[in-house]
Amino acid sequence: MRTDELLKLRACADAVEWVADQPSAAAAWCNCERGDWMLWLLGRLSGKPGSAKRKRLVLCCCQCARLALTHVPAGEDRPRLAIETAERWAREEGPTLSDVRAASAAADAAGAASGAASDAAYAAYASDAAYAAYAADAAYAAADAADAAGGTRAKTLAECADIVREHYPQPPRLT
Repeated sequence: MRTDELLKLRACADAVEWVADQPSAAAAWCNCERGDWMLWLLGRLSGKPGSAKRKRLVLCCCQCARLALTHVPAGEDRPRLAIETAERWAREEGPTLSDVRAASAAADAAGAASGAASDAAYAAYASDAAYAAYAADAAYAAADAADAAGGTRAKTLAECADIVREHYPQPPRLT
């Protein structure tokens, strides 16, 4: 993976520096333990709402966001419902983007631990590259929830990286 391509996409300095030490794009993808970086990159390259690429990304974000559900208070269903709504939208099972937005807003109201669910839902309709961060935020919010509950951010981000590789076994093409 060439660092100049990442710089054009406005990747963070830490990611660009890390990639510069990797022998190839395939090695970088395989070795990366930052699911937020991987989702950010995919978010930058994933197309418009309704596209197959966007839907695949949403399913990946939802799986990462589910890692935060263990930190949501018992009886608080809005984060789980936001994830399920986004997943059903991505699988073309009925919900519209308006339904996804409404579920995301409800999850936002549920509190900090639900941020991952809200961000995963936002990834469904964030087509502008400026909103690509919502994809990465699903992983980052899951890591925040784990960290706040006494877990480790690094472990959760590595779990998200493994989830990303399940959905995207090969690194995306930058050009």
